[in-house]
Amino acid sequence: MKGFITNIESIVDENEAFRRVIYTAKNCQLVAMALKPKEDIGEEVHTLDQFFRIEEGAGEAVLDGVRTPISAGFVVLVPAGTTHNIINTGSDPLKVYTLYAPPNHRDGVVDQTRADAEADDEHFDGKTTE
Repeated sequence: MKGFITNIESIVDENEAFRRVIYTAKNCQLVAMALKPKEDIGEEVHTLDQFFRIEEGAGEAVLDGVRTPISAGFVVLVPAGTTHNIINTGSDPLKVYTLYAPPNHRDGVVDQTRADAEADDEHFDGKTTE
């Protein structure tokens, strides 16, 4: 079967890695993230849109300097060209999943910590999951 069908909530809830690439298609990518208390994804800008869904925890979404509190059940849609960051402001892990369009990371990459992610030059190489 082509495509990807799963219970995303269980995957995200069980994920403890800073970044875990779950599925990579030609035009988008599904990634689970777990941010430790006071940790953030790092300020970034993409050429196309990005979607975040918060599954557990509490934090802030920062879009072009505007801070908005977020928690389980929230979504954040980041328009292309927007400087953004997701910050864990709580005392428990902030568990999210995100959709990049186009893919941003090499398929299957797992970075256990933010430091691992920053040290890993693992940008998307054109190879998809299928």
